[in-house]
Amino acid sequence: MYCGDSQGTAIDHHEPMARNPLRTFDWLNHLLACTYCNSHEKRDRFPLDRNGQSLLIDPSAEDPFDHLQLTLTLGVYRAKGGSPKGQTTIDVCGLNRPILTKGRMHAKDVVIASLCLWQRGFERSDGRQMDQAVRTIREQPFADVCQAMLRQAGNPAAKLLFDDDHELLALLSRPELRKGLLR
Repeated sequence: MYCGDSQGTAIDHHEPMARNPLRTFDWLNHLLACTYCNSHEKRDRFPLDRNGQSLLIDPSAEDPFDHLQLTLTLGVYRAKGGSPKGQTTIDVCGLNRPILTKGRMHAKDVVIASLCLWQRGFERSDGRQMDQAVRTIREQPFADVCQAMLRQAGNPAAKLLFDDDHELLALLSRPELRKGLLR
């Protein structure tokens, strides 16, 4: 739920038990996290703003993309519009660790290759090939990369974000593909 590497093997108490013992068994306070994020990055940290509100994004209650922007070419997150929640989450969860940025850049390559496979299947009316491409995208680590690509394709500056790759932009805008990826 934090770094997106799909290696979740630990349950994190989003609001730490030490801070609020009453939420220990609250299902909405339990997030699947990788052991590294849970034990080495976030730990019991739970920063609050001046009003006592959490400065960590709760991915079960809010859309992380409201606070985070993924730079696809670098695999790096930045706080969207200077969002304090975005910046705090990046810092506390270590979202820009080198292993994660490298993984996101690899994931982008896998998504693009799979999109090309989907396009070939679409052109030949090969539903099996199209399904396989969508499955590859959906089941790989760093699913946030594909979501960022889909969202950024609709951005008015998309041509700049995708280095004027008109074919990729057109493909990301195809309703048939979006339906398969977003279900």
